Order: sequence, then structure tokens, then C-alpha cells
Amino acid sequence: MTRRSLREYTFFLLFQKDFYPPEELEAQIELYFSLPGNENLSKEEKKEIKARVISAAKKAEEFDQKIDEVAEGWKSNRMGRVDLTILRLALFELLYDEEVPQGVAINEAVELAKKFGGDDSPAFVNGILAKFAQPQGG
Repeated sequence: MTRRSLREYTFFLLFQKDFYPPEELEAQIELYFSLPGNENLSKEEKKEIKARVISAAKKAEEFDQKIDEVAEGWKSNRMGRVDLTILRLALFELLYDEEVPQGVAINEAVELAKKFGGDDSPAFVNGILAKFAQPQGG
């Protein structure tokens, strides 16, 4: 599975977080894996996706606070769920996934926004995430 596919599965499942009580998240993940089209995921892929989703979901409140600190004129509780989920996933990758370079995390978030968000989503997501970007030393 490509990193992009892994990210999309993680995005789909993290999106569900706000629609179910926290104690149902794992059951919802398992249900999602049983849907047609997902049965080809390997046990290892399912394990990795589940771990990323649960870890990011547990940090969602932290991510929302960070977003609120930099989003001028916006609060996370007023953002579209797609954009907010993309931002949460990107912050998870920026702050906690050492395997994903900063530029890749931001670029992939913008690509998710192009694919699943509204017309303004790519620019919005890029603008928020640019505020978290660390200068690259040379």
C-alpha cells in the first residue's frame, strides 16, 4: 500500500471520529474494514491504519487548540469537517510521525483537500499548515 493510500484510509476513519462517541471508535474502524473494497487490506495495513487513527483521534483536542491559535477569523468548531479532519491528520504527521517529512505532510494535506474538500479547501488548508512549518536548515 502506498503512503497516499494509507493516508486516505486514515482520513476516512478519522473523519468518522466526530460522529460517534469515543468509546465506539475502535468498533467503527473494524466495521469500516469489513466493508466491500476494504477486505483486501492486509492485517499489517489494518493494524497500522488503526493505530494512526486512534493516536490522531486522541490528540484531536490538542490539534484543535493549535489550529484555533493560528486560524485568523476561524475556530475549529466552525470549520467544515473535511477541512478540519485534513488539518488534524496533517498535524499528526507534522508533530508525531517522524517518517513523514514536513513538506510531504503539507503537500499531501493539500492534495486531500483538492480531492475531498470544497473549492477553497486547498488554499485554506495550505494557509493554516504553513503557520506550523518549521524553517528547513541547510
